[in-house]
Amino acid sequence: MTRLLIVDDHAIVREGLKKALVEAGFTEIFEAHSVATARAQIALINPEVITIDIHLPDGTGFELIHWIRSISKEIAIVVLTLQDDTNSVIAAMKAGASSFVCKSEPIPQLLVAIEQALIAPLKFHSQSFSQIYSDNFNQLTAREFDVLSALEKGMTTQQISTALFISKATVKTHLASIFRKLEVTNRSAAVHAAKIRGLTS
Repeated sequence: MTRLLIVDDHAIVREGLKKALVEAGFTEIFEAHSVATARAQIALINPEVITIDIHLPDGTGFELIHWIRSISKEIAIVVLTLQDDTNSVIAAMKAGASSFVCKSEPIPQLLVAIEQALIAPLKFHSQSFSQIYSDNFNQLTAREFDVLSALEKGMTTQQISTALFISKATVKTHLASIFRKLEVTNRSAAVHAAKIRGLTS
């Protein structure tokens, strides 16, 4: 039996995925709606595969992936999100995800991604992967997405430092990089630019 954990903050999405996965033969399916509940579930059930949305109420999927990879190189991690831009794919890959699937894709595509991730959890798969290196846009890293998410919530440098367990100097370095890549000069402009480019919800 393959233990699978669905991490998504929308109950209707979790229910739909669970139904489709049961029909595909999965029997041990668990759910989490946030980074915190996902961590608790992972400690409790030790899943073999996890599907993770990027946008969660208490953090980002990238933050959760970083944490998972710090404790396991064997868990299959499939990012399942509405975001289908190159930035998100790159960030997922750098965070340590196994696969990246857009929610607009059919269920068979998700099942293929899960199968590939189980076979080679540290080898990244995505339909968009072949297009990534032809894109000249300055890509945000997974950690920069985490900082950007914190900016959306209006967090201060100190709050971001505490939340992400990094120094204030490191936060400032990430902010400078985000501003440069988004071609802006301040926090509010960065949040606005990210929304326009579809990098945040």
